Amino acid sequence: MTIELQYCNITVNDVDEAIAFYNVLGLDVRNDVASGDYRWVSLGSDAQPELGIVVSVPHAGRSQADGDALQELLTKGLLPMLVFRTGDVDATFEALRASGAEVLQEPMDQGWGPRDCAFRDPSGNMVRISQTPAA
Repeated sequence: MTIELQYCNITVNDVDEAIAFYNVLGLDVRNDVASGDYRWVSLGSDAQPELGIVVSVPHAGRSQADGDALQELLTKGLLPMLVFRTGDVDATFEALRASGAEVLQEPMDQGWGPRDCAFRDPSGNMVRISQTPAA
C-alpha cells in the first residue's frame, strides 16, 4: 500500500490576498472553483506537482456555526501552521519580506538541524520556511 498527501487546506480571510502571498513562494493557481458566494482555489508548484494547497474562506462549504468557529480560530491565529522546504531559506526570506509579508522570525540555524524563518500570511496563518542542512 502506498499513500501520499494530495491536498491540504488553508483557511483565509481573502482568497485573492492569499494567492498573491503564496505566489511569492512559487505556488501558482491550478484550479479555481466557484460555488455561490465562495471559491476554492488550488495552488501548487512544479516542485511537487501532485500536491495541492486549497485556499478558501471560513464559511465556504460550512454551516454558519462551523464557519463562525473557524473564523474565530483564524482571527486568533490558532489554525495549524504550514512548513515549506526550500533550498535557500535566506533568498526565500528576502523575497517574502520584500513583498510586505509580516515577519515573525528572521532566518536562524535551529539546534535540531534546519535553518528556518517564519511569517504570517495576510490572514494570520503562520508559515515557516525551512532549509535542510547540507549533508
